[in-house]
Amino acid sequence: MTVTTDELGVLGPLVARLSRGGRRLRHADRARPWVLDTAVVVLLFLMFCLPDLLHDGDDGDGPRRIRLAFAQLPVAAMLALQAGLVLPLLWRRRRPLVAFGAIAAVFVVQWSLDAALRADVALFVALYSLTLHGRLRQLPWACAVMAGAMALVAVRAASVVSVWDALFFLLSTATAALALGLTVRIRRAQLEGLRDRAARLETERDQRIRLAAATERTRVAREMHDIVGHNLSVIITLADAGAYATGTAPERGKEALRLIGDTGRLALGELRRVLGVLREAVDDPAGGPELSPQPRIMDIGALCATVRSAGLEVVYRTSGDVDALDSGVQLTVYRIVQEALTNTLKHAESGTRSRLAVLVADGRLTVRAVDTGPALRSGPPNDEGHGLVGMRERAALYGGTVTAGPTGGGGWHVEAVLDLTPQDGGR
Repeated sequence: MTVTTDELGVLGPLVARLSRGGRRLRHADRARPWVLDTAVVVLLFLMFCLPDLLHDGDDGDGPRRIRLAFAQLPVAAMLALQAGLVLPLLWRRRRPLVAFGAIAAVFVVQWSLDAALRADVALFVALYSLTLHGRLRQLPWACAVMAGAMALVAVRAASVVSVWDALFFLLSTATAALALGLTVRIRRAQLEGLRDRAARLETERDQRIRLAAATERTRVAREMHDIVGHNLSVIITLADAGAYATGTAPERGKEALRLIGDTGRLALGELRRVLGVLREAVDDPAGGPELSPQPRIMDIGALCATVRSAGLEVVYRTSGDVDALDSGVQLTVYRIVQEALTNTLKHAESGTRSRLAVLVADGRLTVRAVDTGPALRSGPPNDEGHGLVGMRERAALYGGTVTAGPTGGGGWHVEAVLDLTPQDGGR
């Protein structure tokens, strides 16, 4: 049967209302579970117990013949049996096995007295509740008890209906109660699994967000360290030189002040670029700021010129096709060189000379910086400092390594090796 769009439009609000009603009922049941259990007992009493108490039957031959085939119980005995069948359902969810066992025992006693009651439907409700709320390993025993009870009913009702017909009807009803309980139980388990999976995915998403934020903070901190550390080292060196030259060579002092201004403006521009990325990422995630490009290997020459103006002699050379490298590798090389020169500038003495080389060959890129400054650098023992750690983190992005330490001639060397071999993205 095909469902039209108009029919779906009519059914949609009804399904939504039913869904909302079901959710409200589940919330109320979780808050006061005894209300639903009491309502089930009251409903069974009104539908199945009260008619037997009132003897509300037809005068037809069929109902009278069925009633006369079974024993007629006094009202007190009937009330006692009905209470034994219905009241244990108050514990059908908290103690399903106990409720089923109590109802089955009363059921067997009742049919042993050759009495038939409409309240016997409580046994099927108890089987459904045991299937839904009880332990699965208890079901085989419950099914065996149920089969025995149904056989007892079929034998007692043999004067009214065929034993096989009675067994077929009773066992079919018991099977329907069992199947319904299993179906609802499986559906609830699936929904619970989906909720758990959704909760895990949400937790994983939050963890990925926090990890990405931490990674970005580390990257920005590394950029800020490289920018501020290098430029402040240059500014401090120029300021010291300018203060020294003010009394003896005023022109050199003016030149130092000019270079301090240029270096400060350069540092300010780079800081604005980094902070602009952060600001635009928050204000407009879909867009991007208009920024100057990231430093590349071709900018190392200007970097060396700035360092030379601070009084450090730098000899710089390259080998291989460095301009063909991608922008990420070029930024990594620039920052490594910047940190190496900053370190040399911090510890430089008069006449310190630095030899810098960037070499590309055989799928590897090597950055080598060797200076003639002091082999022992100031700082806490065994403390590599943030600069060397940052260089190693940058190199690790390209499967590279960084080594640093004193040279045999009394200076200091830094060597970084990056792997330029394309990664296999299919593995």
